[in-house]
Amino acid sequence: MFWVRFLVLALLSQAGVTQTSSSPTHASAPPNPTEEQPPLNTGSLSFPWSHLRLPENIVPLHYHLLLHPNLTILSYIGTVRIELQVQNNTNWVVLHSKGLRITTATVLDQNLAHLSDQVLPVLHNPTHEQVAIFSPRVLTGGQKYFLLLEFGAELGEGFYGFYRSTYRTSTGEMRTLASTHFEPTSARMAFPCFDEPSFKANYSISIRRSPAHTALSNMPVVSVYAAPEKWEQTHYALKAAVKLLEFYEKYFNISYPLPKQDLVAIPDFQSGAMENWGLITFRETSLLYDPTTSSASDRLWVTKVIAHELAHQWFGNLVTMKWWNDIWLNEGFATYMEYISVDTTYPKLRVDYLLDTCFVAIGRDSLNSSRPISSVAESPTQIKEMFDTVSYNKGACVLHMLRHYLTDQVFQIGIMRYLRRYSYSNARNQDLWDSVANTCSEEEFTSGGHCYSNSQAAKNYLYAGEHLDLTTMMNTWTLQTGVPLVTVARQGSRLVLKQERFLRTTHPSDPAWPSLQQGYLWHIPLTYRTDTSSSIHRHLMTTLTDSVEVGEEVGWVKVNVDMAGYYLVHYDGPGWDDLIQLLKDNHTALSFMDRTHLIHNAFQLTTAGRLSLDKALDLIGYLRSESHTVPLLQGLAYLEAFYRMVERMDIPDVTHNLSTYILWYFRGVIDRQTWSDKGSVSERRLRSELLSLACHLGDLSCLEQAQRSFTHWLDSNSTLSLPADVTETVYSVGAQEDSGWASLLHIYTLSLSETHKHKILSALASSRDTNKLHRLLELGLEGEVIRTQDLDSLIVMVARNPRGHHLAWSYVQKYWSTLVDKFQLGSFSIRNIIIGTTGQFFSTEELTEVRVFFESIHEQASQLRVTQVAMDNIQKNILWLQRNLGTLRSWLDQQID
Repeated sequence: MFWVRFLVLALLSQAGVTQTSSSPTHASAPPNPTEEQPPLNTGSLSFPWSHLRLPENIVPLHYHLLLHPNLTILSYIGTVRIELQVQNNTNWVVLHSKGLRITTATVLDQNLAHLSDQVLPVLHNPTHEQVAIFSPRVLTGGQKYFLLLEFGAELGEGFYGFYRSTYRTSTGEMRTLASTHFEPTSARMAFPCFDEPSFKANYSISIRRSPAHTALSNMPVVSVYAAPEKWEQTHYALKAAVKLLEFYEKYFNISYPLPKQDLVAIPDFQSGAMENWGLITFRETSLLYDPTTSSASDRLWVTKVIAHELAHQWFGNLVTMKWWNDIWLNEGFATYMEYISVDTTYPKLRVDYLLDTCFVAIGRDSLNSSRPISSVAESPTQIKEMFDTVSYNKGACVLHMLRHYLTDQVFQIGIMRYLRRYSYSNARNQDLWDSVANTCSEEEFTSGGHCYSNSQAAKNYLYAGEHLDLTTMMNTWTLQTGVPLVTVARQGSRLVLKQERFLRTTHPSDPAWPSLQQGYLWHIPLTYRTDTSSSIHRHLMTTLTDSVEVGEEVGWVKVNVDMAGYYLVHYDGPGWDDLIQLLKDNHTALSFMDRTHLIHNAFQLTTAGRLSLDKALDLIGYLRSESHTVPLLQGLAYLEAFYRMVERMDIPDVTHNLSTYILWYFRGVIDRQTWSDKGSVSERRLRSELLSLACHLGDLSCLEQAQRSFTHWLDSNSTLSLPADVTETVYSVGAQEDSGWASLLHIYTLSLSETHKHKILSALASSRDTNKLHRLLELGLEGEVIRTQDLDSLIVMVARNPRGHHLAWSYVQKYWSTLVDKFQLGSFSIRNIIIGTTGQFFSTEELTEVRVFFESIHEQASQLRVTQVAMDNIQKNILWLQRNLGTLRSWLDQQID
């Protein structure tokens, strides 16, 4: 997450702060009075502003904020003096406030003299989360004033604004802390402010506290902070942060601008992390790393999150998007910079997870309910929903494509120019393209700046010998919904190309198909490789149909080399057969990334009804010869997904045959796994996935080893250290017995490692006993044993259990209002709950049930994109069964015979 924009107070049991500010651009300003008006009673005034976004006639320049939290009575009081620049004459100051008691409002002139002797009226518009302060004297355009507000509130129970949290010491003492989380629209819950991105301002922050407490804010004192008992778990994060910060300073050629950067682990934290400038706050699982209980995947996760948040110190804090429609400029860049920075600074952690990032993006983007990267967002709920797969994952993948398109050097120089040009300011989509293409305003151009006019810039870059219009090209990726499918067919010596919007829920034979394709066109930087040359060939496809010369002698063609481009490829005619044969004969003729890309594309096409499932299954028939973990895990993931689907639907013959086939086909690689933490990160991830699946499928040797390890661990009073990579598998097997489940729940309550607790919780949620699953959900709702921050993950864990998916969905329906109160409508947690529970449904009856529930909460559901995403997902699942279940059954029968 991120940023520089708001104030970020991060109070540890102690108190702490973080600063920033926020705000956008809007409609017209309130009416401008021409003369002073006499004082009015509050009752005779009406709220002067009717828009969601604030008027632009007043701009905040500086906040002087004082907060006094009381961690005994769990409330706080505060004062804020905001220096204002008035653009046009007005009697009103309109700003944001939510849930605050504003006790006094005063307007001062530049000399800090009161403009009125009267108590100024404060009007509230709760629907828009705004307050308006009326000044009897006109605030004159072009002048500066000060708005002084005194306010108070309770320390919140959720995860937004200024909220309270607790942690338990090793001696069992419960301690209280207070922290803040403001992004995207929650600074207004902590203090009155102009809570929009384009209203960036400076802050001076003071916290009144007792000597027993510690206060942290954005400025000095350099450390990693955590609960004292978890200090040892911060060492890795601190080393990684130093290394990554140094990388970014060199890569961007801009020094980190603040004198310190704290990293703080917060016990109750809804997001993964928040990039407050100078004081990044983290969920404990995203910062703390314990070598004795953390797996290779845990280490990778911590490194990626730190890399993401540090990237935000430039993308988000130094340069902020003008409005939330372009949040991808922050989140897409930070996600992509994770990949670049970790790949460079920690090459041993290299697992090419960007492939997974793009596969996840395509999964969302191939549904009718997807959205453009840059989308309209006005209300707080709409804004929260912008923090999604499209902004993060697709944004990163489009940037990856652009980098490969322009070359690494041109891309790097372009973003350096972008960061320098808009430092301490706000930017839009177009500003990025102009910076990368090195275009400039007429004023910059005529003054001799090192940039080009728009017309000249288009001539500077060549792609496959063609001049490019970067803005036009990139607008097809950021302003247009969806992901393209390029169909490739051989005609003599030419490769014939056709592009269309790829959809998994609609087939070309459907009546709705033409309307869903109308107007879609991408500028696609195609790359391809053939068997006659090791060179990568390039072609910019800007029309619906096209062709390229490849030569008569070419045997096979692989398009989208190493998946550098954000598009899928379908090989018409014998194209797929040629590639299937190539993988069987000599799979190393293609890179491991190309092999992974082929596997992904083939199974996506089967979901869309464009390729038969047996063809895709034949494609992964070479995997016994595969030595690279990435394509191996990709192929295995599809087989596991099919197994869990038929297991959940209780289709006994297919469930049995698929389990038998997987264990038989992957017997060799399963038997080669050791129950240890040895090997590279990729090898350790493969071990975790393989042994987890083998035990889930009932493999006898796996179950026996896991049960032995669990028994020894329990007998040692949990002092025996299990290999971190197999801990969750061991716990899951042990949790199937009553005594094992009870022991794990007890240990969960005592553990000081959130990473360890997550593994235990996953194991507890794998129980086949629905009474135990019900108890877990009750504990999650209570929020004591299982923290509320983990409730959404728990619900999804239960939903993925074949015995728990209907239980989890019933729970969501019953406690919907409670869940919205805890997490806020539009938040990641609410979206995770909706997608995680409904994504397990595969029948028209279940689709109807979900639709009826959404209709029953129409007022809330109508504000959410995720409800339509959920329905699209169920429809996709229903179509998959209709198109592929018979083929899967027949193919398995042949393999078993």
